[in-house]
Amino acid sequence: MVKQVSYLMDPLCGWCYGASPALRAFRADPGLQITIAPTGLFAGDGGRPMSAAFASFAWTNDQRIANLTGQRFAEAYRTQLLNDHSKRFDSGPATLALTAVQLTEPERELDALSAFQLARYVDGRDTADLVVLAAILGELGLDAAAARLLTGDDALIGASRKRMSSARREMATFGVQGVPNLIVSDGETRRLVSGDALYGDPEPLLASLRVA
Repeated sequence: MVKQVSYLMDPLCGWCYGASPALRAFRADPGLQITIAPTGLFAGDGGRPMSAAFASFAWTNDQRIANLTGQRFAEAYRTQLLNDHSKRFDSGPATLALTAVQLTEPERELDALSAFQLARYVDGRDTADLVVLAAILGELGLDAAAARLLTGDDALIGASRKRMSSARREMATFGVQGVPNLIVSDGETRRLVSGDALYGDPEPLLASLRVA
């Protein structure tokens, strides 16, 4: 039986980027079906303008993530995003972009998420900017999603808000406040898998999911 895995995340969450190797392993496992559940943790009112204090906090946290997971946080990200106080830390645009992919080519949504993370943390591209996000989607050949993102139609905006609301309800149901986290379902029962399990060797976690 294929287990359904709902990935509670935010596209601007450094810890979610740190979990990328585990997500790749999950995606390659034929016994698991992964869907993205964007929580909007850093979207809208959850977003903030960049500042020296926040940039310092974020970079320090990112170094912890890098040391634990081996994921790369490049100097371009630090200088072009964290140190540019005209930028805004808001995951709403990236969540909207992911929803555009989910509505047009849903099997590519994890590809888009990975591309957004690499664009931000390695290349220093502003993934809070709709134009930048549309360009990344175009580079992936997701032209329909890119066009829809730039149009910003009411159906897309509504679908993005609905996904965030649904993910937040799931967080409340399982009593979690942060991301990443997983909700695993076998069709009869649902359980929470803490995001802490996503760092390091993913095989023990995969093995436990196969038999649970």
